[in-house]
Formats: sequence, C-alpha cells, structure tokens
Amino acid sequence: MNQQLDTAINTIVTALRTVREQKPLVVNITNYVVMNNTANALLAMGASPIMAHSRQEMAELMSFASALVINIGTLDSQWIPRMLFAVEQANINNKPVVLDPVGCGASALRTATSRQIGHAANKLIIRGNASEIIALAGEKTQHKGVDAQDDSDAAVGAAHYLLETYQGNVVISGATDFVITPEGEFQLNNGHAMMPYVTGMGCSLSALTGAFAAIGEESGLAAVAILGVAGEIAAAQSKGPGSLQLNIVDALYQLDEKTLIQRIKLS
Repeated sequence: MNQQLDTAINTIVTALRTVREQKPLVVNITNYVVMNNTANALLAMGASPIMAHSRQEMAELMSFASALVINIGTLDSQWIPRMLFAVEQANINNKPVVLDPVGCGASALRTATSRQIGHAANKLIIRGNASEIIALAGEKTQHKGVDAQDDSDAAVGAAHYLLETYQGNVVISGATDFVITPEGEFQLNNGHAMMPYVTGMGCSLSALTGAFAAIGEESGLAAVAILGVAGEIAAAQSKGPGSLQLNIVDALYQLDEKTLIQRIKLS
C-alpha cells in the first residue's frame, strides 16, 4: 500500500508540473455564479480557461482544446442541447469530459440532465458532493438546494455504481474527499472547514479536474489534493470566507512541489 501511495503522490506532483508546463486549454460550460472564480483558479494553476456557451463555435473549440468541463449550476432549456453538442464534439476529438452535476437530486430536470450527459460522454469524470453523487446513482438523499446534506463516505457505494454504469472516474468532495477509479479508491483529508462557505468551491475543483484530465491525469486525484492543500494554506491567513476566496487563488499560484508533498494527507 505504501508503494501505491508513493505512486499516487508522484502522479499528483508530476501533474502539477505538467499543467504549468503545457498550459492546457480547458473549455468550460459553467454557471453564471462561478465563471470568474473558476477561470481564476485555472489561471492560477497554470491552465488556460475559456468560458464558452455558443454551439456555433463549439466544434471548432473542441478540435484544439484539451478538455471539456460541464457544470449544470444554472441550467435551462437552451443550455442542455448546447452541453450535449459539446460532449459530442469532445467524443469526436477523444477529449475528456468533467461533469459537475450541481444540485442533482434537487429537481427532476437536474437529475435527468446529469444522467443524460453522463451517458453521452465517452471519457468521463464525475465530480460532485455526496448528495449529488447519491442522487445521480438513483438513491435517496438528504438535499437542500445545491448544498450537500450527506457525508462523503455515505456516497462511496453510489460512486462505485456510477463508475460501473458510466465507465468514468468519480470524485466525491466533502470533509473527506474520495476518488474512485477502476484501479482503486483513495481518501484525502486536506482542505479546511471554511471552504464550503465560499460559493463555487466545488465548481473550481471540477474546473481543476478538467485541467489535469487535459494532460492525462484523469482520476481527479491531483485536483482534489492540490485544491485541498491550497485551501489549508489560504485558510491560515484568512479572516473569513471573503479573504479565503482570494487567498486560495494566491495559494494555487504559489504552491510548490515540496510543500505539496509535505502536506498531502492521502490514504
């Protein structure tokens, strides 16, 4: 197991270095609330974000972009066909798709759309909170809008079901983060209790997952570890959620490999 953990940590550190070297372009169809947050997180990490919603340019963008992130946070009838078309173009170009099923389980529309996108994507990574993962799997969940009311460990069984059903890796974010892949299951205990008080923190995690998937790290492990460590560093110098939001961007930008290795809490 120690060798497996050492390999995982090396994968995380190498992914950080590679994103900064390659600066992959990540297409984001994301919600109005978090566009600025997620774009800044990607830039600070070293990736290149583009926030695109037009069907007219999607085929062209996905021909040279490296990954697609779909976030259903402000879903409506106009966005759904655009999202599905974008997934189709990602499939044509063999690009990974990250699905953030925001509020899945809170409404029938969100649940049905999340499942439709999940089934459509060929190279899929699902990143959600416990309640979203449980709802996506068709189980009963405690839901309050887009906020999780379930502990992350309660969603592990549902995550394994999604892994089998959609043939895609699954990331459950929470106080303890879980990364579920065909090769194994990891737990990470980085982060800070203040992070859920910043809107779009999970959305930023999904965007970062897209950046690492763009360079071949498709498990979601690197994004979870790096944002968690950045959150801890930022929280130590933040008075509240407002300053935390800014300090996380700085921490992502300043994070070095030595600090990352020292702080990762992986099992």
